[in-house]
Amino acid sequence: MSELQPHRARKRFGQNFLHDAGVIHRILGAIHPKEGERLLEIGPGQGALTEGLVGSKARLDVIELDKDLIPLLKLKFGLLPNFNLHQGDAMKFDFTTLDAGSHELRVVGNLPYNISTPLIFHLLAHAHLIRDMHFMLQKEVVERLAAVPGGGDWGRLSIMVQYHCRVEYLFHVGPGAFNPPPKVDSAIVRLVPHETLPHPAKDPALLERVVREAFNQRRKTLRNTLKALMTADDIAAVDVDGSLRPEQLDIAAFVRLADRLAEKTVDTSKPSSNG
Repeated sequence: MSELQPHRARKRFGQNFLHDAGVIHRILGAIHPKEGERLLEIGPGQGALTEGLVGSKARLDVIELDKDLIPLLKLKFGLLPNFNLHQGDAMKFDFTTLDAGSHELRVVGNLPYNISTPLIFHLLAHAHLIRDMHFMLQKEVVERLAAVPGGGDWGRLSIMVQYHCRVEYLFHVGPGAFNPPPKVDSAIVRLVPHETLPHPAKDPALLERVVREAFNQRRKTLRNTLKALMTADDIAAVDVDGSLRPEQLDIAAFVRLADRLAEKTVDTSKPSSNG
């Protein structure tokens, strides 16, 4: 029987394989998987984290896009009763097929930079299934996720993720923990979906629209960036100062603006009466 050839990291998949035992141990400690829990690992690569996750006796599903890694993963873990491998794209994966109960699924992943933001938004669409998420991401992305109002990192990503989740910046990971070493630093983040949203919007799609419009020209004031959606009077009506720039607003203020837009949308859609 021929041996599996060593796998070379592929640029097109953004692959950098974690090999530092100390970092692996620290990540597993942060996740703290337990027997019987439902875990999903996105992009297991060569199985550096997978070994510890499956060793916890949790029920582990993994999604791997790179077909060349499938034989390696099957060889290492395929006979274990608590391991289930899916070859495919996590961006197209239907998480409801995992048969996880409400807030039961724990998601883990070392996410390549080019898909990290869209994948997080894809997962947030299934937030009702997810208990928590632990991701290795580019450090600057984690800083944006965990940002607070008033700083340069506060923006669309911070607001829309924090609308759905509590965000915790856990720790920094240097390039030397990977093979090949990336040109950027990484960090571990924990996202915990809110069971009850602290600031629920009447229409989350309108919240997304307001936030996107506001930050399209983040150096301009709100009355300028939002003028296509609402008037200065609309902004003032929900106790928001239109002379502020978008990074100065917290989530609650953006929700009030979105709810005002929702009310206006309802008003304009009502048929006018002829008396």
